Order: sequence, then C-alpha cells, then structure tokens
Amino acid sequence: MDRLLFSFVLICSIFGVMLIDSASSVWALDRFGDAHFFSARQAIYLVAGLVVMLVVSRIDYLFWYRHAKMIYITTVILLVIVLIPGIGLERNGSQSWIGVGPLSVQPAELAKTGVLMLTAGLISSNRKKLTLKQTFFLMLVVLFPFGIVMLQPDLGTGTVLAGSGLSLLFLAGVSIRFFLCLFGTGVAGFAALVIAAPYRMQRIYSFIDPWQDPLGAGFQIIQSLYAAGPGGLFGAGFFESRQKHFYLPEPQNDFIFAIAAEELGLAGSMMIVFLFSVVIWRGILIALHAPDSFSKLLAGGITISLGLQAVMNISVVIGLIPVTGITLPFFSYGGSSLMVVLSMSGILLNISRHAK
Repeated sequence: MDRLLFSFVLICSIFGVMLIDSASSVWALDRFGDAHFFSARQAIYLVAGLVVMLVVSRIDYLFWYRHAKMIYITTVILLVIVLIPGIGLERNGSQSWIGVGPLSVQPAELAKTGVLMLTAGLISSNRKKLTLKQTFFLMLVVLFPFGIVMLQPDLGTGTVLAGSGLSLLFLAGVSIRFFLCLFGTGVAGFAALVIAAPYRMQRIYSFIDPWQDPLGAGFQIIQSLYAAGPGGLFGAGFFESRQKHFYLPEPQNDFIFAIAAEELGLAGSMMIVFLFSVVIWRGILIALHAPDSFSKLLAGGITISLGLQAVMNISVVIGLIPVTGITLPFFSYGGSSLMVVLSMSGILLNISRHAK
C-alpha cells in the first residue's frame, strides 16, 4: 500500500491529539476537572480508528461497489432517524447526532462516504457517456441526503457532501456548460437557504463586518482572528495560547487551527497545510493510477472530500468565508469525524494496493 500516505495520515492524527490536548486543556479542567479529558478520548478514538483503517485497507475496494446501494440506504435512514425528536441529539443549534450510550454518532459524516460509493458505482456501471436523464438521477442521489442534512441543519457537512458528490460528475466527463447552469441554480438555492434561516443571514452579516456585533454573531470569528493574528512567525509556544482561556468557544473543535496558528505561528500553520497537501497529493496519484473506473472515481471523490473540508475549515478560521461549523480532518476533536476520515484513508490505501 502507499506507505507515504499511511505515514502522513498517522502524523496528522497524532499531531491532532497533541493540538487537542493544548487547545482543550483549560475548558476540560473547568468542566470535568481533568485537563486531558478531551485529548484522552481522542487518543482512544485514534487507536480504534487506526485499527479500522488497517482493516478497511485489507478489504477489497470492490466490496464497496457490491454493497454501495445498501450502504447509501442505511446512511439515509440514519439521517432521517436523527430528525426524530427524542432520538436525535442537539448541539450548538444542530440536531445532527444519535446517542448510543455514552457515545454519539453523526450520521452526516457517514453519509459523505455512502454518497461517494453509490455515485461512483452508478457512473462506473454505465460504460457509455452519461445521458442528461442519468446525470439528473445522479444529482438526485447526491442532493437527497444533502437536503436531509440541511434539515438538521448542518451547512458545513452538507456542502462537503454535495460538493464531493457532484465533483464525481465532473470527473465522469459531464460538460462544463451543465456545471455552469448547476452553479447558477446552486447560488440561487444557497441564497434561499440563507434567507430561510435568520441565523445564517446573521452569519453573513458577521462575516462582512464581525465588529458590528462583537459579543454576538461576530464573537467567534473575532476571537479566532485574535488568536491567529498575533502568532507571528513561530507563535507564542505550545500550550501558551491566551484565546483558549474562555475567549474562543470550544477551541478543540472547529477552530483548532486558530489555536495552532497562535501557538505555532505561521511556520506551524504552514506545516499543517503541508501535511494536508501531501495527503491530497497521494490521493490524486492513487486516483490517477487506480485500476478501473469505480476505484478512480471513489479515490478521487474521497480526496476531494478531504481537501474541500480542510480548505473550508481553514478559510473560516482566517475569515475568508462565513462560519459554517465544519471540522478540520484529523485535527478537530470528535470520534465520528476521525473514524470516518480514517476509514476513508483505509479505502484509499486499499485502492493503492491495486494501483498500476
């Protein structure tokens, strides 16, 4: 298998646990009386995730082709179950989790993989050029779970799900003209989603001028910029962040890159970007050298999903796009996110075993 990809996935994951230990120490000590509460849990998720990744890397990728429909249907059912009152758990305004004892699962993370598997399978099973009817059906396959995710609501995960799923149509050779029309429709639909939910409109306003409401909608991005800005070239030093002292809310989650920028500076931030770049580079190479259409599309979709999510998270932290509530793969705290990302990496590693 691709040992370089495996090595960099391992480095990213271990580095993520270290950053979580620093970013969450103050919050964890205040809430649970244990400064290592979050990092210890993440370390357990990491060990379990690495086992899952190694097991998945041994499963022939054609297994996912044969069971893509069942996986897709299962993830859609889980997405619907999340919306049932009393079953779905609400956090930070989104009902996106299902509680299983002391653990919680986020089906939207699983749905990203299910959508990629079924879309890649349907495209590869059609040996001829996609017709307009088939293209619209594939769009429905992608946009149906996206619509359910938006009911939770979870714009960040939904955007990655839709973006990576629809990218497979581009990889399959659908014309640019179709995507231009789709882009126009998507902009109109996005505008409708923003207008339909006042909190999203408030996020747009706070993105344009966060200082108009510094203690409300603009608070999080302002504190993020206060963390990332003063970091300088080499940062304040590991464990020396000021913003994690109850200024930046839950810094171990979506805004962990801000703490990394504050403590490790530009050098540390660029190192994280470099780690992601290598993972994406190896994913692209695996997709290019994959043995058949399904594995090419699946590897390409997984690579796009990881890259898009990382770019969106970092862009939010440094104020390039509005706050979307999306994690940084390998680095942000969260068992569901880490397990899914490592599972995706395992699929890439298996495809690399068969690469030409």
